[in-house]
Order: sequence, then C-alpha cells, then structure tokens
Amino acid sequence: MLNFDEQRYLRIQSGATGFAARFDAVIADCLNRGAENVFFLGTGGAAILMQPAAQLLQRSSRFPAYLDLPAELILANSANLTAKSIVVMPSLSGTTKESVAMLAKLKQIGATVLTLVGHAETPLGKGGDHAFVNFAEDDTSCESFYLQSLFVALSIMKHRGEIANYEQIIAEIALLPQLLIEVKRGFEPQARGFAEAIAASNYHIIAGAGNVWPEAYYYGMCILEEMQWIRTRPVHASDFFHGTLELVEDDVSVILFKGEDKFRPLAERVENFVPNYTKKLFVLDTASFALPGVSDEVRALVSPVVLAAVLERVSAHLEVIRNHPLTTRRYYKRVAY
Repeated sequence: MLNFDEQRYLRIQSGATGFAARFDAVIADCLNRGAENVFFLGTGGAAILMQPAAQLLQRSSRFPAYLDLPAELILANSANLTAKSIVVMPSLSGTTKESVAMLAKLKQIGATVLTLVGHAETPLGKGGDHAFVNFAEDDTSCESFYLQSLFVALSIMKHRGEIANYEQIIAEIALLPQLLIEVKRGFEPQARGFAEAIAASNYHIIAGAGNVWPEAYYYGMCILEEMQWIRTRPVHASDFFHGTLELVEDDVSVILFKGEDKFRPLAERVENFVPNYTKKLFVLDTASFALPGVSDEVRALVSPVVLAAVLERVSAHLEVIRNHPLTTRRYYKRVAY
C-alpha cells in the first residue's frame, strides 16, 4: 500500500481498542458518583468525530448527551454543564487553544474531564481528570477518536441497563484494527481511481446520513479543504433536497457516503436522484467491505470508522496525484488568527 506502515497503524488502533476496559471503569465511577449528563467538547475536526457517539446516546439512551463548542462555551455558559457533568474533550495535539481555555473553565465548574490526546506532556494531557493518551497523527486519528468516544457511549448505556450485549460488542470492536488493515489492502486498487476523480474537480458536494454524516463533513472540511485546498459543500443527505440539489449540473461532482445504520435510505435517496443530472457521482458504501466476525449490529456502529480507514487510502493517493502533501498549510498554525 502506498506510503502506509501497517505495524504503526495496528499499534495506534489497537491502542484505542485497548482502552475499552479503562473507559468502562471511569464511566462506572462517574455514574456511581451521581453524574447527570455527558458533554462532548471538541474543537474543529476532533469535535466532528465525537458526533456518532453523541448521536448514539441521544437516540438510544435516556442519559442526556450534549455536543457543544468550547469556543462558544468560553463566552457563554450552558445551564446543563455542572459539577455533575462528564466531559469528553478530544485534542490530538493536546494543545488546541480553545480546548485548553475551556479546560480551565471546567476546573472551576468541577466537571469530571476525560481528555483524549496523542501526547501526554501537553496541557490537555496533564490537565484531564482522566487522560487517555494514544499517540496518533492526522492519518490515523479519526479511527482512534471514533472508537474511544464510542466506548464512552456504550459504557454509559451498559451501566444504565440500556444495552444487553455490551461484552459481545466490545469483543467484536477489538477485531477491527487487523480487519481494517485488510479493508485498506482490498480497497487499494480502487483508492487511486477515487483520488483521481477528486483531483479532476475543484468543487465537490459531499453527502451522508446517520453516523457517517460526520465523516462526510470531516473529510470535506478537514481533508479536502484544509489539507488539499479543494472547495467542498458537505451537506446532510436529509438536507440535500432542501437547497443543495439545485447546484447539481452535468459537471458537478457528488461524493456520497453510505453507512449501515437505520438512516441508509436517506443516502439511497440521493443516490437515486443524482445520476439523472450528473455523471460525476462517486459512492463509498461500507456494506461493500468484508468484516469477518463482526455482526450487523456492530457494523452499523462502526461504519464511520470503516470510512475513515478507506478514505485515508484515498488521501494518500490524492496528495501524490496533486503534488500537494497533506501537511502543507498556508495559514493553519502558521499565522496569527
């Protein structure tokens, strides 16, 4: 596989899955001490990656779960953010400006803070009540963050009696690091073609629904826009027909992500409409990838993880085709803002 270190990938994702028992112990302690809600407070791409876990709780649990932005909470309080809140704060660098500022505020509030970081010796690595340190870089952090936040949600549901097969789910998720390598290997021949299609257009509509919508949003904003300077329009599949459909013309590229949860029909509606008006429809469907030993229930939960894995292969080819390294920036962490 192009520019890919299998052992490094396996080490990072196994590091994430290896946190399951520790997350479960921390969540159990928080609930036993009277925790009343959970906040997922990320900044930028890390915030987007928390959305599937938050959505799982909002749809399948009575335990209140909130997504909010540190940049806004620094300026205005939330009535629900209290000393009885569990706060999950991801930051790969451990130094994200808005999150570091929010951490100081959380200390004053008295909330229990779980930080998910790639580096221990950082403000967030040292400042969380429970720091989960799993080294990763931009090309491997998506799966790691998706998995860690999923463990938080699943553990909350377990201890509230809202999920009956927790151990089975965790055991199946533990298979993913090795399975995802095989998914990547099988997708490699298609990855270059997908990258060539992206490189051929300077504008893309990117759509998805359910728990893969965040990956559509993330890939458009954080990879294509930030790392490749390609203009995108991420749009939820349910919103596609409330404005964005009017932008579809013969030469407009539409990229569609299909997951395996209950919201798949929303993506299929887009898939059925778009080919009537443009020849540039590109679909990534997690159902097309083999995951031996993983049940349909767990496949639905980890669809965004699978997408992140195959899209990394696309990105690896895209940076070569366009001669634009993914690390190249004009402004991000380069100028004052």
